[in-house]
Amino acid sequence: MEALLNQFFNLDIMARALPLVLTGLKQTLLLCIVVIPLGLAGGLLVALLSLVPWRVFRWATILAIDFFRAVPPLVLLIFVYSGLPFAGIRLTPLAAVAVAFLLNNSSYYGEVYRAGIESVGRGQWDAARSTGLTLTQTLRNVVLPQAIRNVLPDLISNTVEVVKLTSLASVIALPELLYSADMARSLTFNTSPIVLAAGFYLLMLWPLVRLVSRLERRIAS
Repeated sequence: MEALLNQFFNLDIMARALPLVLTGLKQTLLLCIVVIPLGLAGGLLVALLSLVPWRVFRWATILAIDFFRAVPPLVLLIFVYSGLPFAGIRLTPLAAVAVAFLLNNSSYYGEVYRAGIESVGRGQWDAARSTGLTLTQTLRNVVLPQAIRNVLPDLISNTVEVVKLTSLASVIALPELLYSADMARSLTFNTSPIVLAAGFYLLMLWPLVRLVSRLERRIAS
C-alpha cells in the first residue's frame, strides 16, 4: 500500500511538478477557448448546409460529416500537422490542433444541431413566416432558440468530450496539460504528476457533467 501511495499519490512530487502542470493547464484552457467556439460555429454551419433543399450541397455535406466522424481524431491531427507540409502548408501546433478539431468537432456538433432543428415542428416555421418574418429571421429568432434548448444537454456533453480530446495535442508536442504532466513524470520517474493532471481534468469537467444531468432531468420533466 505504501508503495502504491508513493508511486501515484506522492504529495512532495506533486508539489514540485505543480508549476509545470499549471503551465500545461493554461495551454489546455487556451486550446478550449479556441477549439470549442470554432466547433460550435462550424457545427451550426454544417447543420444548415445539410438541410438546404439543393441536393448537391446537402449530399456533399452529409458525405463530409460521415467522413470526418469516421476518421479517428488522432489520425486527422497527425495528417494536418505532418501531412500538410508536403503540400506546402505549414501550421503551428496550435493551428494544427484548431484545424483538426474544427473538422472533427463540426461534424459531431452539426449532427446535434440538425437533430435540434428537426425537432422544431413545421408549424413553428409556418406560423413565423405567416407573421411576415423572412426565412433567415424565422431561423434566427424562432427555430434556433428552440432547437438549441432541445439539444443543450447533447451540446454540453460533446463539449466535455472536446475538452478531453485536447490531450491528443501532446502527440504533436504541444505542451498542454497531459504533455506537461508526462514531462514531469519522466523527470521524477513517478506517476503522481499524471494523477495531478487527472485531478485538474476532473475539476474542469465535473461541473459540466453535473450540468448535463440537471438539464436532462429538467427536459425530461
